[in-house]
Formats: sequence, C-alpha cells, structure tokens
Amino acid sequence: MKLVLYSGGSEEANKDLNLKVLKLVGKENPKLTFIPSSSYDAEIDFKFFVKEFQTLGVERFMYFCVDLPFTKTLLKEVLDSDLIFLGGGNTFYFLKFLKMNKMFTHFKKFLKRGGVLCGLSAGAIVLTPHVHTATFPDFDRDENIFSMKNLNAGKFVNFEFFPHYRNSLRYEKEMIKYSKKSLLPLFALTDGSGLIVEDNCLTIHGGCRIFQHGRMINLSKLP
Repeated sequence: MKLVLYSGGSEEANKDLNLKVLKLVGKENPKLTFIPSSSYDAEIDFKFFVKEFQTLGVERFMYFCVDLPFTKTLLKEVLDSDLIFLGGGNTFYFLKFLKMNKMFTHFKKFLKRGGVLCGLSAGAIVLTPHVHTATFPDFDRDENIFSMKNLNAGKFVNFEFFPHYRNSLRYEKEMIKYSKKSLLPLFALTDGSGLIVEDNCLTIHGGCRIFQHGRMINLSKLP
C-alpha cells in the first residue's frame, strides 16, 4: 500500500514531497488523476495541480469529479491511473460523495494493484478512520453542511490527521484536549509537510507533532 497525506501549502513548499511521491510511483511517464473535493472551481484546482507536477516532468493528467454523474468507462480510466490525488476543500462534502459512489472500495482495489493514493488537507483526512479532525477547533474547522452523523471514512491508516497545524499555544491546547478522548494517535502537520505510508512503514516529511492521551510529542522543529 502506498499512501501520501499532504497538509497543504504552496507549490514550492511541497516540491520535495512531490518528488518523493513520483519516486514512489516509479514510472517514467505516469498518469496522474486529480479528484477535487467539489466540482465547483474544479478546473482551477486542476490547473494548479497540473502546473505543480508539470514542472517535475509529468505529462499525462486527467481529473474526475465524484459529485457529478460519471460512467463506468470513465471510472475505469481513473482507476487505471498510476497516481490518484484527492484535493482539499470541505471535508464533509467530499466524504458524502466519496461514500455515495463507493470510492473507498475502488481505492482499495487501486492500492492493491500498486497505485499511489494521495490526499491533501480534506483529501488526506478522508483516508483516515473518520473525519473528526475536521470538526474542531471552533476557530478552524469545516462546516458540516449536510449535518452528517456518520463520520466514518476510508480507514486506510490507523491514526488521525490534522492539516494546516500552526505552532501556537491555542492549537496545541486544542490538540491536547482532543487527544484525551481519542483512541488513536493524532498527527498534526504544518503546511509543506506530509506523511508517506508504504506498506507498514510510516515516514514523516517536514514539521509534525503527535498528540496522544493528552500528551504532545514534538518530532521536529516547527516554523
């Protein structure tokens, strides 16, 4: 299994991580598919995605919206990609349509045949067991626009993921408070950072803190 969870950040900030991702793909001319969290402004997000990887030599791209009707033929083409990248946005909106279209089942098959699955921000959160990290803190959370009760997600990893973490006391307090009631370790990453999961090996790229049972582990110096 090959997964990469991005926190967020600019093209330049993610360049090293993008290079590691392409190395993980291990092909000369890979096909990359971008799945935005919403079809709204999807073309703009796709253009940024293409620009980011074109500078690294990638030439084949496509994008696929899960909140619009699609054919089995199109879905097959998506799953024939070498890399699938889930974009950022509203976590709850994205989760609703991923589950509605049984995309997590398709992603499992994609990973089993050797594909690389990436997610950024909301796209990373939906790969974890549930999306509770999108519900807090009050000053930095997604709106649960569908009032979803079942927040279970992809369950591809056995930890929680908090993107866009900032090195401040108020974030630290919120993470510690949340970790006291969570059974899973919480990885909080700054923008430009990410987690690479290859089989049973987890590699941390960039600034990361782990929160568990009300304690904080500082793994690297944060900006």
